[in-house]
Amino acid sequence: MQDPNPLPWGAQDRFQAHFIVKRQAEHPLDLTARTILQTSGRFGTKKVSKVEWQGGKIADTLNSDSVLNDLIAQQSVDDATITIDPTSKGVRIYGKWKNSFEFKVSKAQFEIFDKIAGHIKSF
Repeated sequence: MQDPNPLPWGAQDRFQAHFIVKRQAEHPLDLTARTILQTSGRFGTKKVSKVEWQGGKIADTLNSDSVLNDLIAQQSVDDATITIDPTSKGVRIYGKWKNSFEFKVSKAQFEIFDKIAGHIKSF
């Protein structure tokens, strides 16, 4: 008898864009941050009303950039969720996983990641 609900095997239909900044940190935790979103509305009408960064010392720098935080607040809740993690050879900036139909990087998202990368390089 064949299972009517087989387990999925193989590659999953999920993608995530990673932006890598070549930057070595003496204290890697200083370059760790994540957005904390305040939202209004529910379900499909949920919108970002305020963005705060939480994490290492880079979070203070990102919180002080009101232009960056206004750009992030204009994005959808999924696109406004951004994480910054140091790696062995650089710093990684990325958002949430998306399926193949949702996956894209808009000009506004690229500008956001570029501003974040500029803050990381000057840190």
